Amino acid sequence: MLKYRPPKELRALFIVHYAPLLLMIMIGPLTAIYGVWKLPVDMWFSIIFGIIIFLLGTFVYFKWEIFWHKTYHGQLVTDGIFKYIRHPHYTSLIIVGFGLAFFFYSIAALLIAVIAVPIMIWSIFDEEKLLIKQYGEEYKQFMKKTPWRIIPKIF
Repeated sequence: MLKYRPPKELRALFIVHYAPLLLMIMIGPLTAIYGVWKLPVDMWFSIIFGIIIFLLGTFVYFKWEIFWHKTYHGQLVTDGIFKYIRHPHYTSLIIVGFGLAFFFYSIAALLIAVIAVPIMIWSIFDEEKLLIKQYGEEYKQFMKKTPWRIIPKIF
């Protein structure tokens, strides 16, 4: 069993990925406290919808996290959730972000969630270059077998 430690560049990228979520957690509650930046929908609908979306994202995150830690030993992982999407971690972060935005009933948090999507996509393209370097033809075959990066049938 290989002890895997992500390179420093990858660790910095994870900070970039989690920064929007932290911003939402800091800015989102201001909507309720100050009564500003409210979404133009019913507050309780938004909160309940946000909880459901957040829980879905959390489920995807833990499905990825548990599977990854049980399976990854330095090799390319193509089973489990990876059969359907190549980057479930990014998918979970995007879903959680939108869930938080709706939970906080906040336009500001929703704007941060929207801005986070292109950041994630850019990171995915960057990461795939590294994965092709690391795994070569095996990763290219995986890309053909699993064409969807974060959302099946869409992207």
